[in-house]
Amino acid sequence: MRDNENWRRREGDVNDSELRSTWRKGLSDEACALLTRDQEVFLNQSLSSPCVDVVTHSGGPMLSTLDGKTLYDFHGNNVHQLGFGHPAVVRAVTETLQTLPFSPRRYTNELTVQLAERLVALTSNRLNKVLFAPAATLAVDTAIKLARIVTGKQRMVSLWHSFHGASLGALSVGGQAQFRSGLGTLGPETTHIPPCATSSCPWRCGSACDLRCADYLDYVLEATRDVAAVIMEPVRNTDVQVPPKAYYERVQAICKRHGVLLIVDETATCLGRTGHMFAYQHYDLDPDMVVLGKGLGGGVFPIAALLAKRELDDAKSYSIGHYTHEKTPVGAAAALAVIDTIEREDLCQRANQIGMRMTMHLQDLQQSTHVFAEIRQIGALCGAQLADTSLVHGATLAEHTMYEAFHRGLNFKVSSGSTLTLSPPLVISDAELDDAMGRLRTSIQRALERISKERMQQYE
Repeated sequence: MRDNENWRRREGDVNDSELRSTWRKGLSDEACALLTRDQEVFLNQSLSSPCVDVVTHSGGPMLSTLDGKTLYDFHGNNVHQLGFGHPAVVRAVTETLQTLPFSPRRYTNELTVQLAERLVALTSNRLNKVLFAPAATLAVDTAIKLARIVTGKQRMVSLWHSFHGASLGALSVGGQAQFRSGLGTLGPETTHIPPCATSSCPWRCGSACDLRCADYLDYVLEATRDVAAVIMEPVRNTDVQVPPKAYYERVQAICKRHGVLLIVDETATCLGRTGHMFAYQHYDLDPDMVVLGKGLGGGVFPIAALLAKRELDDAKSYSIGHYTHEKTPVGAAAALAVIDTIEREDLCQRANQIGMRMTMHLQDLQQSTHVFAEIRQIGALCGAQLADTSLVHGATLAEHTMYEAFHRGLNFKVSSGSTLTLSPPLVISDAELDDAMGRLRTSIQRALERISKERMQQYE
């Protein structure tokens, strides 16, 4: 995937694919009219515009469109651990809106203090200072600022292909060209290193990781003495890259040896998605800071958090995260309801059950089609990497599969050009999950048939 056409598809489906225009022809005039209005009034950007359809309702694991279609949402922008409109979250938000819709930053309130205490407790009190923000990208910015203040150093180290948000600070540490290109000079100064990823490892070590990627971090920190912190996603959500435990054991030791802070970005993987409340807990990590976001607000209210060790609370003369909604009682109410529900319904364990069931379906399909190069899974997060990465009518097999799935009532993310990223709500039932995976199976089979037919026509 080195040519320019494939490069643009490394992150997901593109806006000018023939499949997108064909899909739109099947929509009603009313839906097309609203899509046109959307395109006229919003700034356009790759990956998210023009939009593909119009939603009118979201509830549980489902989306409903203006044209009457219903889709299982296995994407959800990673806010839907509890599905959409969970009664506990809606009730908490509604009650708080009626009593305390806003709290000025110079005042505190019971709900935000409760939420901060609950988050600290979930880390076993190892991270005991909290700051809330309206978005995780701002929490990442705050983590960067705090790291630079307390260490007196300026440089960050991050991984290529990582994503930490769309603000300039977060883009600086992010490693995806799709988001960095054309912006000129970014800040802070960041050194990017190769990720520990079985499908894109520069050393081609595959599943038998020899940890040369971690050793390279050691080399960089030795050669670059002005590093404040290393920031990493414990599991790369985009295409579900799951490093071995030994990798993080070595990363942790390297950071401690060089006196460099370790920031873990849990924006997309926190709150039960991977089978633990936080993904870093799979690795027994002891990070200096953790960023939370997305599902923290229950898919209802935008709220993020930075958790930090007490010894880093040394920025009293600086304003590192001065946000208007920093003490939002409504966001805190939503987040408390999310945590309560995950614990009450044992959704961490449910995530593991969902993941095993998804993998079983995919392995069964693999036996008959050999369509996958690799299946990666942790908790209720699965990356099914397709073996065929070539283009047919300007689209990959992954994109063909995605549009076939739209027709059959399933929504998911295409990542890295060839990976189907499946991230269902943790409240989905076994029957619903089996139904959705059956639709995926049919979508892949139809996409394979269509591509085979079109290739034969090209040679006639």
